[in-house]
Amino acid sequence: MDISELYGRRVLCPQIERLPIESQQIQTLPTLKVGEKTITCLRCGTVTNKGVTEMPNRQYYCPQCVTLGRVSTLDKFYHVPEPNQFEIPDRILTWMGQLSSLQTRVSTMVKERMDQHCHQLLWAVTGAGKTEMIFAGVAAALKRGERVAIASPRVDVCLELYPRLQAAFADFPIALLHGRALQEYKYRQLTICTTHQLLRCYHAFDNLIIDEVDSFPYAANSALLFATKQAVKENGGILFMTATPGKELVSQINKKKLMVSYLPLRYHGNLLPQIKLFLTFDWRKQLQRRRLPNRLLNELKKTLVNHCCLLFVPHVSDLQPTFLCLQKILTDKKFTTVHAADPKRLEKVQQMREGKYEFLITTSILERGVTFPEIDVFVLGADDQVFSSSALVQIAGRAGRSASRPTGKVMFWIQSYSRQVREAQRQIAYMNRKGRRLLHG
Repeated sequence: MDISELYGRRVLCPQIERLPIESQQIQTLPTLKVGEKTITCLRCGTVTNKGVTEMPNRQYYCPQCVTLGRVSTLDKFYHVPEPNQFEIPDRILTWMGQLSSLQTRVSTMVKERMDQHCHQLLWAVTGAGKTEMIFAGVAAALKRGERVAIASPRVDVCLELYPRLQAAFADFPIALLHGRALQEYKYRQLTICTTHQLLRCYHAFDNLIIDEVDSFPYAANSALLFATKQAVKENGGILFMTATPGKELVSQINKKKLMVSYLPLRYHGNLLPQIKLFLTFDWRKQLQRRRLPNRLLNELKKTLVNHCCLLFVPHVSDLQPTFLCLQKILTDKKFTTVHAADPKRLEKVQQMREGKYEFLITTSILERGVTFPEIDVFVLGADDQVFSSSALVQIAGRAGRSASRPTGKVMFWIQSYSRQVREAQRQIAYMNRKGRRLLHG
């Protein structure tokens, strides 16, 4: 084992087969804090009653983060403080694209705050070009010799970010870390990872960027929030990015604890597509009889003449009936279903990008982080409780992302005007009002 694999990380002793020769550099850290009635995990911050986690001989373990390797009082963490030992190439940013004037303004603000290691939020609509707007700040941090990570709750988002960041910083090897990764861990100056991987880090990063901060499973997950604070250095900067900040982030903004930058327009300068609603009653009963709403079928046929489409349904159990119904009608079209537990999920998404499918029937797993050019978005059962208002905004944001077609269709089929559907319409209308003010000066 190379000692660099311990830089800025906490690795359980039983998981290390052989210590490096320079073992005098290695610190041993406790895994759990044992109190009178509870134990506190020092990896994920979870506080658990002793009676729930007790092992023989008054030893204890953490049940919350056990999938990363069981943390118990029988173990210790091995750790080496982050030394920032990097060879910095002559070229830093190899991206040759151009930002709009609005993007440049926001990018400059984000960079200046990253330079100062501030805690900040980039609140930008879906399709605003958030990734490109962080390039200047990331480049400056790398040039200073800092270690930078970009984390997202979703594997799909990480897989989409990786080639874009690798192209933008072509002379930097980038670590890509997620639960399904086949490659072994390597110490890198620039890292892309899922937020769960931050649980393995300890004071590792000078600047940490959390993309899609409102997304499941990051939002309201105390373990991942704890991991974020542990992963960044004591004086490190954190940049949160989202199109739909939750109440906690808005509260921090109002209390002046979090700096914020707004961008209510997409990178091509257009507003968000508005949601169109259609009432359809008892659609599940119709679906059981292999029928779908006529308006949905007609709109889908019109879209597929020249464009591709995402059709969202609330539950995994809705996928196959919808697929079978459409299979009988759209005999000349290539499409499939995809969901979170689908073993071919990543492969299907890539095939959609390559044009091998004309549309996907999906659950909310594709609500964010994936971009398909010139698509329309349909949601059947958008008023189902499984769809939060932020999820619906993100789903709507899949459309209109291409400069060649910035006005894609967003259509929701509902049984009732639910609170989350109305809230999604309000959020889009709010950002569009801010966007119009920018457009008209």
